[in-house]
Amino acid sequence: MEGIEHKTVSANGLNIHIAQKGQGPLVLLLHGFPELWYSWRHQILYLADHADHGYRAVAPDLRGFGETTGAPVNDHTKFTIHHLVGDVIGLLDAITSEGEKAFVVGHDWGAIIAWHLCMFRPDRVKGLVNLSVPTSFRNPNADLVEMMRAAYGEDHYITRFQKPGDIEAELTKLGTRTAIKKFFTFREPEPFYFPKGIGFKHSPGDTPVTLPPWLAEEDIDYFATQLEKTGWSGGINYYRALHLTWELTAAWHDAKVTVPSKFIIGDMDLIYHIPGIKDYILGDGFKQDVPFLEDVIVMKDVAHWINQEKPHEISKYIVEFLQKF
Repeated sequence: MEGIEHKTVSANGLNIHIAQKGQGPLVLLLHGFPELWYSWRHQILYLADHADHGYRAVAPDLRGFGETTGAPVNDHTKFTIHHLVGDVIGLLDAITSEGEKAFVVGHDWGAIIAWHLCMFRPDRVKGLVNLSVPTSFRNPNADLVEMMRAAYGEDHYITRFQKPGDIEAELTKLGTRTAIKKFFTFREPEPFYFPKGIGFKHSPGDTPVTLPPWLAEEDIDYFATQLEKTGWSGGINYYRALHLTWELTAAWHDAKVTVPSKFIIGDMDLIYHIPGIKDYILGDGFKQDVPFLEDVIVMKDVAHWINQEKPHEISKYIVEFLQKF
């Protein structure tokens, strides 16, 4: 894809596949679920080819995804936030010179990893731009799975993802291409449900899927081909490890992110409409948890897949922030 280079890096016991292009300050792009490095295809080109100030854009396939291998996908306990941040540190060790800090950009689970990276190892990060998922620090009384089950019931996707093999069987039966299409075309500002035996509540069964203008059949082909090789378990393990992550992060209760940061979310994003989140983002809470939060942008009529849905705008916002350094 227009000069993007692919290579494999040994780090933290994994063989991490990265896509990269450009020269200059390093920008590490971390994807979410059910995504891949490919979700950043537009930003890689924009960052590397930026006329005023080129960057070295690097987007890995995260643990359990795509062409990154070595993760024990049958053991969800190896997918805690400590494992995921450890992978990023290992990757940075392998691709940076001693003392070099990176800019980090995250989306969805990539944003969660990036927040924790900046909390655990702020010495490795120069600046952070996160998309779609604000800081979601540890509630001492309950983990996220318990809270989602209490709020939304057994059909909520996070609850449905907990039983090993269950959701994988349903997604496989539905078909990988169809499942990817249904994930990426969800744009309702409401909870995401996956009722057992029905599939996607917003688009059950064989309901036809019309792709939005920002997503082509060739894009679906790439995501589906990779998922057909790896299966679904690697990415779903991130959700299955949530309780263990909750147990292991007790020492970081009320810790702050002390890295200069920018946050962008769409006003149609389901996360933006979780009760309390909008007030947190736009009120004082977010700034208290991220003292060096420089900017919050709420994009109009944009849903969760923000870096793919509005690639040019997101790329511009990222560069505007990076050029401050």
